[in-house]
Amino acid sequence: MTNLTTMSGFLLVTFPGNPEVEILQASLFLVFYLVALTGNMLIITATAIDRSLHSPMYFFLKHLSFLDLCYITTTVPRSVCNSFMHSGTISLWECILQCFTFIFSGWAETAMLTVMSYDRYVAICFPLRYETIMDTTTCVHGVLAAWTSGLISGVMHTAATFSIHFCGPNVIHQFFCDIPQLLKLSCSNDYIPELGVSAFLSVVAFLCSISIGHSYTHIFSTVLRMPSAEGRAKAFSTCLPHLCVVILFISTGLFEFLRPPSDSPTVMDFLLTVLYTIVPPTFNPMIYSLRNKAMKTALRKLFKDRKSSLLC
Repeated sequence: MTNLTTMSGFLLVTFPGNPEVEILQASLFLVFYLVALTGNMLIITATAIDRSLHSPMYFFLKHLSFLDLCYITTTVPRSVCNSFMHSGTISLWECILQCFTFIFSGWAETAMLTVMSYDRYVAICFPLRYETIMDTTTCVHGVLAAWTSGLISGVMHTAATFSIHFCGPNVIHQFFCDIPQLLKLSCSNDYIPELGVSAFLSVVAFLCSISIGHSYTHIFSTVLRMPSAEGRAKAFSTCLPHLCVVILFISTGLFEFLRPPSDSPTVMDFLLTVLYTIVPPTFNPMIYSLRNKAMKTALRKLFKDRKSSLLC
């Protein structure tokens, strides 16, 4: 029996005996990561520099993009390095840090999307009171609540996971320290605390989903009653990108949560993991930049200013 005090690390195995497939996977991961890095950094830069984007909606979007960067950086760069170096070893403390950061950024993003849905609800349903309700204090408190919830969730999940005893071999059939895979290495039923934490956080996630659904029910009800077609189009242009991001993030997470556990890893298990770890942070910036006129204008201005500075 091996426990936290004696185990030195784990072995991450994705495609055993297929170095060509492993290199192909690493190359695709690198492309996805560079796209996610570029897109989220552009949004962070645009919302920080462009004064027209200094509003609560883009204040939250800036933090969402930062969380997306944390979310994908936690897993992908290490996986790419391991694949190119043909070494899947990860130390115990690196695995602990990876689990904590992954859970922290994922749950903070869930909370941030909930806060953003409330912001859209106030903007559409109470436009005359929007600046009073969503003042600077409220926005800062919303962001702090999102980050704090992520921190608490990360500590709870990580502490419960690594309090269990692990039995060898210490092989994780995934490209990162995935908690469900770690639980398979448990020697006995001492993973019950982790299941309790998962159940509690699942309830919290369900409440967040209910809150988002409640906000958008009122939003669509209000928008559809607008007499002006231009007003409806403007309202949808600010709400639909956020709703698409919410659906993408929650649906991909549900794939992982609802899929039946398998004793022998399959390609489908790997693809489903990619679906909820890599797809959301990669495509979120595209959704916001393609559907949001203000964001597209700010990005064009950013590129124009950058081009002018290079010419000078």
